[in-house]
Amino acid sequence: MTSFALRNICIRLAIFAVVASCMTAAHCEDLMVTIDNFTFEPAQLTIKVGTTVTWKNRDDIPHTVVSAGKFRSKPLDTDDSYSFTFTSPGDYKYFCSLHPHMTGMIKVE
Repeated sequence: MTSFALRNICIRLAIFAVVASCMTAAHCEDLMVTIDNFTFEPAQLTIKVGTTVTWKNRDDIPHTVVSAGKFRSKPLDTDDSYSFTFTSPGDYKYFCSLHPHMTGMIKVE
């Protein structure tokens, strides 16, 4: 096998690996969490560093999205949204400060 053919195979394998990782994980694009009926849906996400998560309020009353010391939205009225880009790995527990029983978790790898 020539070095050109070997290099060509390596490039194809690298491209395949990148495409496959994006197809098998929900962290190659921005993600949405819906706020509805006093819940965050999905309540837990696992994402990669650099992913932006957007919370959209579908409830008919205001809600917030708060992760202590990390991020805090303003009160979100119906159809308002809030986005945050996760730049560091870790577990980000969050809640609604108006309704503290509403909780969620973002795990950033």
